[in-house]
Amino acid sequence: MKALVIEDTVTSATLICHLLDKMGLQSVHARDGEIGIEMFKQERPDLILLDIVLPGFDGFEVARRIRQLERDGEWTPIIFLSARASDEDLARGIMVGGDDYLVKPVSEIVLKAKVRAMQRIAQMRYSLLVLTRKLDDANRELTRLSAVDGLTNIANRRCFDETLLREWRRAERRESPVSLLLIDVDKFKDFNDGYGHQHGDECLKELAKTLVSCLHRSTDLVARYGGEEFAAILAETDVEGALGVAEAMREAVITARLPHASSTVADHVTISIGVATVVPERRDENGYVGLILQADQALYRAKREGRNRVAVAETVRLTEAG
Repeated sequence: MKALVIEDTVTSATLICHLLDKMGLQSVHARDGEIGIEMFKQERPDLILLDIVLPGFDGFEVARRIRQLERDGEWTPIIFLSARASDEDLARGIMVGGDDYLVKPVSEIVLKAKVRAMQRIAQMRYSLLVLTRKLDDANRELTRLSAVDGLTNIANRRCFDETLLREWRRAERRESPVSLLLIDVDKFKDFNDGYGHQHGDECLKELAKTLVSCLHRSTDLVARYGGEEFAAILAETDVEGALGVAEAMREAVITARLPHASSTVADHVTISIGVATVVPERRDENGYVGLILQADQALYRAKREGRNRVAVAETVRLTEAG
């Protein structure tokens, strides 16, 4: 532990440094306030013993400036030294940032007691900071986990709902389009019946990775919408751009060639996608519900028309089954 002694009287400073050394503390000495502040910047001591009467500005001003230099979360104990012991001096010392008051000439017993008290307070404060950081880390992790689907490790339904509302409001302000893709795994019940639910879970994990790989902007989001359904939110994306992403997803799933022997669509896993694009109207807070409905209707038509295809709201875009 390092102590900074700011004291202009050589005999007093020598005595205090000697007593601190006996206590096992490393001490450094400054003879005036200006030098003391510079040494504080360089040494970053664990404790400061500060005389009130100093050449230049006094100890009260030194304490005030030191507190201004400390970064967020930092706190260095300051014990004032003075031959004066009035209530006013004590109150002013505490007001400017001091923590205790020691009357000169310094008593070894009293100095030792006050230093030990400051050490205990500093240790408790450090422990509190460590605990606070751990709690902050835990809260950040809880926030992250609350937005992540436990199976696929992508965004969950809660994150989807929050993101869609946020992007809807942004698109409303900018009068820009927002697109939504609803994605369904074709004949997934038959997949589970044929391969078992464990393999079904593994299939969903692989599909999640595949779908995410088709997005190339940080503002876009793929989420697990529910069961075997996924959803993608594409901010500032018109219908042509959304169809391009949807086709890329459909083709990527085909390329993955995940076996699906019981499917009537293909011998591998395929997906159907419904696409909807809207430029939100101002003050239409619930308009995104209509966007979801349009995408869902488009998805239904894609499935009704044979699956393994992309359909846009009111218009079906057919693609040869691959």
